[in-house]
Amino acid sequence: MTDNALKFYINGEWVDPVTPKTLDVINPATEKPMGQISLGSAADVDKAVAAAKAAFESFSQTSREERIGYLEKILAGYKKRWVEIGTAISQEMGAPMAFAQGSQAGAGYSHFNNVLEALKTYEFESELGNTQLRHEPIGVCGLITPWNWPMNQIAQKVGPAIA
Repeated sequence: MTDNALKFYINGEWVDPVTPKTLDVINPATEKPMGQISLGSAADVDKAVAAAKAAFESFSQTSREERIGYLEKILAGYKKRWVEIGTAISQEMGAPMAFAQGSQAGAGYSHFNNVLEALKTYEFESELGNTQLRHEPIGVCGLITPWNWPMNQIAQKVGPAIA
């Protein structure tokens, strides 16, 4: 696990939890702890939501090209850390390494890539009869991710939120 497993990424930096409380992450394949994570409190959620609301004003005004750039950077970083991502998934879920590296890590990458490709041609404005229809950001998203397909679920939620 990373050095930041006991911190939260809020407002562009790794921060300690408001009320520290940890949980051992058990590798189901070995039944041994593979690391520890911090459990968030309501105060941590409030802190993250406040930061997201503050960032929303400017992020919601970013251009298609800027968001394409963000998704391309995510994909480049993902590709560089593919083995690390697959290893973490294997240890966290107890999944065989080949499955974690291929299907699990691959699903997340594929979803981010699909969102990128869709964003390139997505019509944010269209005519519907005599009505102008506009798709635009409306606010902060709370995204809950299950443990059994972590990168798949993260990419399916975070990718469209960025796009």
